[in-house]
Amino acid sequence: MGTKPGKAVRRAARMLALAVGLAVGGCDLQAPETPGAMKLTSPAFRDGERMPARYTGDGEDLSPPLQWTDPPEGTRTLALICDDLDAPRGTWNHWLLWNLPPDWRKVPEGIAKEPAPKTLGGGVQGRNSWPRLGYGGPTPPPGTGTHRYVFTLYALDRALDLAPGATKTELVRKMEGHVLAKGTLTGTYSH
Repeated sequence: MGTKPGKAVRRAARMLALAVGLAVGGCDLQAPETPGAMKLTSPAFRDGERMPARYTGDGEDLSPPLQWTDPPEGTRTLALICDDLDAPRGTWNHWLLWNLPPDWRKVPEGIAKEPAPKTLGGGVQGRNSWPRLGYGGPTPPPGTGTHRYVFTLYALDRALDLAPGATKTELVRKMEGHVLAKGTLTGTYSH
């Protein structure tokens, strides 16, 4: 005669799985297979190319301009996560945005490092791994080779009830089960 694990045990197991997923692979929220998934690009650099210094901690530390194709029908809001996959201590988060309007197709260069900049049309920013609000450009430690900075845009089926300044873990938890599609763009940088 078996017994079902209690609610607390099931919740602890889900939290552990989320923590392991974040530690091992960064943010790997799955989107259902959709024809015509979003394509994320930047006029400042191509996918897989070196990011210009102006978007790094060695330069002006400006957030890069981004643009994307139409999200799927049913999208209510958009979210963006930027991670360094090659940081010495594991994935390092550089930028968190959420509740971007679903009809937007781009964000401009140099978003202010404020909780809810007017240039985000109601979207808000979280705390990165430093922990600071807004975008923090690539600043890989010397001698660690070329790092990959992955920008992932998510189309969500609902707006997120999440206060500005939230962490990546909090954002990922709120997005779970609500991702309709995603698109990625990878920039590289080294000293």
